[in-house]
Amino acid sequence: MDKIKENHGFLDFAYQMYKTMKTNEINLVYEGEVTQEITKTFTSLTERSLEKSQESNTVQRKVFNVMVECLQNISKHADSLDEEEDGRRGIVMVSHGESSYNIITGNVIKNEKVPELKASLEHVNSLDKKGLSELYKKQMREGRISEKGGAGLGFIDIAKKTGGKLNFEFKKLNEEVSFFILTSTVERN
Repeated sequence: MDKIKENHGFLDFAYQMYKTMKTNEINLVYEGEVTQEITKTFTSLTERSLEKSQESNTVQRKVFNVMVECLQNISKHADSLDEEEDGRRGIVMVSHGESSYNIITGNVIKNEKVPELKASLEHVNSLDKKGLSELYKKQMREGRISEKGGAGLGFIDIAKKTGGKLNFEFKKLNEEVSFFILTSTVERN
């Protein structure tokens, strides 16, 4: 009897998730380890989905490029919830509405990294188009490559591609880690 209740509970969950995805027009969702192979697969699926929707090439390129940057961010910078878990796990969602696409990513990050990351995101959000271009060029010239292989260009590039502010939030999970959520919006027109 418990097995039937458990199965019914999962079916209810699956149906509620389906309804939520339909209501919020979520096209793709992935949760798990983010590797180069997963990035290729996910971007390929998104490309096909965008082609079917007959979106303009400009919008397709922007969505594609922003997604790649977001996935690379998880791949390079995600931390783990505990010692047994790989640090390159995250969640990625792509949704669309009448006027825009949203690329939403989330991953665990150590609390000690939050202030610096928040300051960096706020700095990027404070700049206009010209300021972003200047910061991008400065990072290209002077940016040091981090131990994880980044030069700090990802968020700048996302802001340049979307033409908008980066929406972000940190949800504290415990004394060690938080969950970092980034939403990037690409306008459809």
